[in-house]
Amino acid sequence: MQQCRLNTEGHKEPLGLYLSESEGDNYWLSVLIDLQNRGIQDILMPALIGLKASLKQLLRYFRRQKYSCIIHQIRNSLPYVASKDQKAFMIDLQPVYRADIKQAAKMALDELEAKWEDKYKKVIR
Repeated sequence: MQQCRLNTEGHKEPLGLYLSESEGDNYWLSVLIDLQNRGIQDILMPALIGLKASLKQLLRYFRRQKYSCIIHQIRNSLPYVASKDQKAFMIDLQPVYRADIKQAAKMALDELEAKWEDKYKKVIR
């Protein structure tokens, strides 16, 4: 499995190619130790989908950050959006988490906020 990062210009860069039969604790432990040994100091926004064990390993080796996967943040916010609005909300949210650079994500978030804040203030915050 290839692990990537976004550089400061918003471009993907490969960090490494790791082979494993599964993505359990041992896999993530070896990946995180390798990244730390190679000089990675911060992981600002991990994409760990449904892997509580890997989040525990992440916290173990990179303690300075408070981690919450963007996918989990989105999933956790959907119950606060009426079912009739969820599809439209998710379409409007896509440019935020698919943005290549921080400025584009900020602009997309501002547009999302302008459209949905009155109706779903708790979700936008």
